[in-house]
Formats: sequence, C-alpha cells, structure tokens
Amino acid sequence: MHISLLYQSPEQAALIMRVLDTHACRHEENAGDLQQQPPHLLILEWRGDDTRMPDILDWAASASIPVLLTVTAAASNLKNLPAAVGAGMTDYLLAPLRRHELAARVQVLLQRAYPDHDERQQQHFAGYQFETPTNVISLNGKPLAVTQKEFALALLLFNNLGRPLSRAFLQETIWGREDEIPSRTMDTHISRVRNKLQLRPENGFRLNTVYGYGYQLEPLTATAN
Repeated sequence: MHISLLYQSPEQAALIMRVLDTHACRHEENAGDLQQQPPHLLILEWRGDDTRMPDILDWAASASIPVLLTVTAAASNLKNLPAAVGAGMTDYLLAPLRRHELAARVQVLLQRAYPDHDERQQQHFAGYQFETPTNVISLNGKPLAVTQKEFALALLLFNNLGRPLSRAFLQETIWGREDEIPSRTMDTHISRVRNKLQLRPENGFRLNTVYGYGYQLEPLTATAN
C-alpha cells in the first residue's frame, strides 16, 4: 500500500514513518503532485489555519482516498473539525500520537477502503519472507514460530539493513514511548529473533551488537525486496 504524508512537524512525521516501516507500508513524505500519483491513504497534519486543507480534503473525497488527520488538542485546531468531516475526512487522532493506536487506525482505514486488497502483504529478503498483517515469517518456505513483538522487531531490523539502531529507537518503535521496559527485555527479544530466524552467515545475515548503542542487522549477501 502506498501512503502519502503531508507534514510540517519533523518529529511527528518521523514517528509515523517508523510505524509504517514496521508494518511494511510504502510511504513518502510531503509528496509533490498527489493527483499524478494518488496514494491509497493520505495522512495529514491538521492545522486549522491551513488554507490548503479544504482543497486537499475535497480532492481526496472525490478520489475516494481515505484520510487520517493528526491534530493537536488546541481548541483553535479542533473547532474546525466538523468542516473537515463534511469535506470527506475519514478519521483523526489527537497528538501526542501513540504508535499502537496509529498502526491500528491505518490498518482499519486501509481494510475498510480496500476490502478486496490482498491482506497477505509480503516482503522478501533473500530466503526470508514476511507476511503482514498475519505476522508470519518464513525461511526458505518454512514458517517460523514468532510472537507479534518478535515479528515487529525482526521486520524493523530487516527494513533497516546495515543501519545501526539505537536501543532508544527500538524501545520507542516496538514498545512505545509510554512503556518502561527492563533492559533485559530487549536483550531477550533480540536473542530470540537471532535464534528463531537463524540469523547466521549461512543464511546471509548477521545480527550484531553495537556496544554502548544498540543493534545492527548486517546483510552478507545481496537481498531483494
């Protein structure tokens, strides 16, 4: 699924993109011409004084493209929401955004708007296949037994191949900002992902500890998405 973001707040945009990465959604930020390449879902930062918003919502409604607005709790922003609903806005979330709620709203909107779309979205990395939203990982065609958290953590690592990921980033993305998790919890999940997915050189990948920082999944062979 192709999702476009129109955002002025870099922090909020970064959070949304991390959620979409985890759930295998193709996305782009501040896309130029939406009409030339219409997305499947549009996520907008709601600013009550943005004069472009009515035109964008009118266009999305005419094109049957669902819209998710993220808004602050300021009264100046909320007072115009009824007009946005009338213009075709599909759903909205109040900031600060919670990762799990954001992911759930995106999934519901896509399923509602595209009921015939193949829900077994797949990503391939050499011999590994990830299927969302069923949370199934296969290695060379054989399903692996993983939990939902392990699936999300593994997919996040594969979507950031060769890039060191900090412990703080992993905690916020997988467990959420509101959760305080013991240090050993993350280490245990990393260990389980390494063992269950058999992340060894013979399978083309190595999961390294970046001491004092976090973890990095290193590709040892060419991979294909």
